[in-house]
Amino acid sequence: MVDRFHGKVVIVTGAASGIGEATARRFVAEGAKAALIDRDEASLEKVANSLPADQVMVQTADVSDSRAVDGMVAAVIGRFGRLDVIVNNAGVHEGGDPASITDEKWRKVMSTDIDGVFYGCRAALPHLEKTKGSIVNTASVSGTGGDWGMSPYNAAKGAVVNLTRALALDLGKKGIRVNGVCPSLTRTGMTEDMMDDKKLLTKFAERIPLGRVCEPQEVAAVIAFLASDDASFMTGANVAVDGGVSASNGQPPQE
Repeated sequence: MVDRFHGKVVIVTGAASGIGEATARRFVAEGAKAALIDRDEASLEKVANSLPADQVMVQTADVSDSRAVDGMVAAVIGRFGRLDVIVNNAGVHEGGDPASITDEKWRKVMSTDIDGVFYGCRAALPHLEKTKGSIVNTASVSGTGGDWGMSPYNAAKGAVVNLTRALALDLGKKGIRVNGVCPSLTRTGMTEDMMDDKKLLTKFAERIPLGRVCEPQEVAAVIAFLASDDASFMTGANVAVDGGVSASNGQPPQE
């Protein structure tokens, strides 16, 4: 594997599982020092213990709490002395019929999936300006089009998509690049129940041109690319990692 991040420091939120875990592993494999952030301390420690101790640190934090995010970034600077990349990946999901969505469910999604992304970007900015660093936000294909029964998640991820664009405009002259990834259905803890539903997976396979769900490592590879100098002239992009879902206009295949 290439060594694109030797000497670089990366924060990955939601690093205890799924896309976040795969992303942290990818950065470490490419030479980075990585700060693994999550609310799930036990799972976070398990991931960290499987990686080289001199390359990782763990920090429990709830990204929906701006003070916790500020403290998280301060702790990383205190340990590693710099910051080159932040991957705002932490997310939650709530859905259902719009009439049944409570204030609590709505705020749970918004506070983590969009507030947490903004807080991470804001806290990282002074340090990324020094290193001419990079931000990568985990959005979703659910942020580029609607789903049935997923209005809070759609709204939050749509906000991440456009926040990514807006920050790219505001931060470009500071030398900071801001990009996002938009995965389709990915094999993670959040989708574990879906992975056991063979009928549902068949429906997804029919709509995904590549005919299968995404693996976390496949999203991590794109995140690492966007954060690297290989993507040095890319900013404001929301890259579909969706097996071709977004290539369709929604009409059924003609057999």
